[in-house]
Amino acid sequence: MKILITSSLYPTPLAPKVVGGAETFVRRLAETLVGQNDGVEVIRAASASNQQMETCNGIDVYSAPVHNIYFPFAKQHSSPVRGIWHAIEDWQTMSELVAARIKAFKPDILHSNNLSGLTTAVWRTAAELGIPVLHTLHDYYLTCPRCSRFSDGHACESSCMSCQILTLRRRGATRHLDAVVGVSQRILDIHTQLGLFTQTPLKIVVRNASTANVGNADTAMVDGTVTFGFIGRLTEEKGIYNLVRAIATIPPDRFRLVIAGHTTESQQKQLKALAPNARIEFLGFVQPKQFYEQVNVVVVPSVWEDPCPLVVADAQAACKPLLGTPFGGIQEAIKPGVTGWLTSPDPASIAKSISAIIEAPQQIVEMSERLKSGIDKWVFDDVVAGYRNVYDELTRGRGTPRT
Repeated sequence: MKILITSSLYPTPLAPKVVGGAETFVRRLAETLVGQNDGVEVIRAASASNQQMETCNGIDVYSAPVHNIYFPFAKQHSSPVRGIWHAIEDWQTMSELVAARIKAFKPDILHSNNLSGLTTAVWRTAAELGIPVLHTLHDYYLTCPRCSRFSDGHACESSCMSCQILTLRRRGATRHLDAVVGVSQRILDIHTQLGLFTQTPLKIVVRNASTANVGNADTAMVDGTVTFGFIGRLTEEKGIYNLVRAIATIPPDRFRLVIAGHTTESQQKQLKALAPNARIEFLGFVQPKQFYEQVNVVVVPSVWEDPCPLVVADAQAACKPLLGTPFGGIQEAIKPGVTGWLTSPDPASIAKSISAIIEAPQQIVEMSERLKSGIDKWVFDDVVAGYRNVYDELTRGRGTPRT
C-alpha cells in the first residue's frame, strides 16, 4: 500500500524541530509502515524558504510552502498578528504540493495529522483527485486557533466567537474526510459534540502507544522516600504550577519531585519559590529512559483536555503508576486503584492524593507489578494495526471523488 502522510512538523536532520508528541508519533508510524514494506511519502509545512526535499530513513520528506505572513511554530507574535495569520490559514483551499505528489506518487490514501501551515486544503485537494482521506485528531486546530481550547487558566467548555470565526472554513472542510481517528475518545467526542464530522462515514479511536526507549528498571524507595516525576512542557495548562503548590503543603521528609523538561533559570527560581522547603530536582531536557528510571510515580496534572499525552503511554511502558487528572485521554488510560490514581487538578486535591500515596507505598509496588504483567498492554504495533485496518477499509470502499 502507498500512504501519503501530512504533518505540520516531521523531525529530520535538516529540520529537527519537535513541539509535541504528534510529530514523534507520525515519524514512528511512517518508519514502521516502511519497515512493513509499504510505500510512504511525507509532506510537512516548510520551516524556511525554498526548503528542499529530504530523504530520512528511506522516506522522502517534502516541505510545502507556507502561504502566510510567517512560518508556523516560529517566534511568538502579537494577538492581532496571530489573528491575521489564522484568518489567512482558514481561507486556503488547495495544496499544489499535495496535488503534485498524488499525481507522481499515486498513493492509495492520504493520512493527515496536525494541520498548522498545511491547512485543510490537503483534504480538499486529495478528495478532488479521488484519494480517500483520513485525519488523526492530535489537537483542537479545527475548533481553536490556539489548538488547545484553553484560556484564562481553564479548559474551554464552549467555543468563543473569535474561535468560531477563525475556524469557520476548517470545520466545513471536514466534509472532505472519509475517516477521522481520535487519539482518545474524549477528543473525538469534543469535536462531534461541536457538530464536526457529521458527514464523515468512519469515526474511531486509536490511542497512542509509547514511541520511546523508556527502560523498565525497578526503582527502589530508599528509606521510604517516594519519588514523583513530571516530564514535559512546564506550562500552565500542563499543571506544573498546581503540582508545585500542592507539594509545598506536604512535609518533605518522605518524598521528592523530579522535573524533566526545558526550563530557564528564572522559571526554576519561580517554581522553587512556590515550595521553598520541598525537595525538587530539575533534570532539564533528558532522554525518557533517564527520567523514568529515577521515579516511582509519574504525575500528569494537566488542567486542559490533553488529547492523549505520550507521557501516559511512556509511563505505562516503563511500568510506572500514574497520578493524573480527569481530562482528555488521561482519564481513559488510568484504572483508578489498579494502574494509578485520578485527582482533581487543584493544589489541595493533588496534595491529598500525593499524601495518600506516600502513606501506602505498597500500592506503588503492586501497580508496577500489574503493569509488568501486561495489564492493559498496548504497544506501537497495536497502533499500526489499528491504522492499517482503517486504511484497508477506506481503500476497499474507494469510490467516486468527493467534493
